[in-house]
Amino acid sequence: MADLKQIYLKKVVPELVKKFDYQNKMAVPKIEKIVVNSGLSRGTTEKNSKYVDMVSQTIAKITGQQPVKNLAKKSIAGFKIREGMPVGVSTTLRGPKMYNFLDKLINIALPRIRDFRGLKKQSIDQQGNLSIGFKEQVVFPEINQENLESTHGLQVVITTTTQSKEKALELFKLLGFPFRKE
Repeated sequence: MADLKQIYLKKVVPELVKKFDYQNKMAVPKIEKIVVNSGLSRGTTEKNSKYVDMVSQTIAKITGQQPVKNLAKKSIAGFKIREGMPVGVSTTLRGPKMYNFLDKLINIALPRIRDFRGLKKQSIDQQGNLSIGFKEQVVFPEINQENLESTHGLQVVITTTTQSKEKALELFKLLGFPFRKE
């Protein structure tokens, strides 16, 4: 098991039971899944099909799991999008891969962001899910900047089982996520 899962079981669960007065350990909020995705604004034309493959390979390196290409469901003339064209790449992490990715995100990727002062508390929605956007994929250690053709952004959405912003914030703080002091 990943170290972060051990921290969750041994430290976070007892703290949350004590703080929020849960009757059962199964009622304690936990991280359900992580979705890593990237939009393909430049890769929608036929000429830039290499860009779609490059973004797909980058997400596969970062997550350790092959992503799925998301295709357009409808044609939109204003955006020059036709039905069936790739518009995004995403992957969903669960289980041990999820905890390994979380550990890498907290301890390596977030501190490598330029001028990083912590995550905003507004990044957590009312259902307790945390969304983090990255302007460049180079903050992850698997990406070698010398061999990079172009940079792209990506989004990480961490879904929890809680239905409250306050409980989710406490869960993320106990797991080690750096939040801004306000």
